[in-house]
Amino acid sequence: MWLAAALVPVIATDLPLSPAVDVIALVGIFALARVFVSLAAMDIGTSFGTLGARREMLVGFLAEPALLMVFFTASIISQSTSLITIVETLAHKQFVLYPSLAFAAVAFVMVLLAENARIPVDNPSTHLELTMIHEAMILEYSARHLALVEWASALKLLAYTTIGIALFLPWGIAEAGDWGALPLALAALFVKLTAAGAGLALLETISAKMRIFRVPEFMGTAFLLAVLGMLIRFLLGS
Repeated sequence: MWLAAALVPVIATDLPLSPAVDVIALVGIFALARVFVSLAAMDIGTSFGTLGARREMLVGFLAEPALLMVFFTASIISQSTSLITIVETLAHKQFVLYPSLAFAAVAFVMVLLAENARIPVDNPSTHLELTMIHEAMILEYSARHLALVEWASALKLLAYTTIGIALFLPWGIAEAGDWGALPLALAALFVKLTAAGAGLALLETISAKMRIFRVPEFMGTAFLLAVLGMLIRFLLGS
């Protein structure tokens, strides 16, 4: 999760790891982290750990295709799968409104909620057996191991938020070599993260936790919206 968060160009596009910031590789990093968290949950040897691991893999199996479709929509616009190139195309070129990105943005928000165990897919503060997903995996952890897992969860939420900023609100990100724009980029990042946190709190306030069997429908809707956005860009060029 630390690597994923470090790869996202949210302050400037001139990053030490810029050549490695490929959106497909980024999805692979998230998938790899999910596998290790699920293995750690099953290593506990309790029914709760296995239950949470299976539910986590179910959500990930449905969320990853939708996330890839969101990335492919932005990749078609920039003609590259490099996140740096995508940000430079959307933020530092001629201002254009892309309807396809509107559908992709809605799909990305749905994926963000599912991947980060937020309402309506999961409740991060519950310990009810029939509803918990993420909490079931870490129920038996404590001390430094629990701290590392919670830190990774916070970094994952930060990484997804900054990816959303880089894709859909890239304005204010400093160009490569423009050191004078870094203070403005930091201020813009603070404002964007504050707005994203307020929006997430609002969504969780007005939403209710859905049944686990409704999650495939929720993620299927996200996938269809992402594919619709990609088709609009591919067929209509908008």
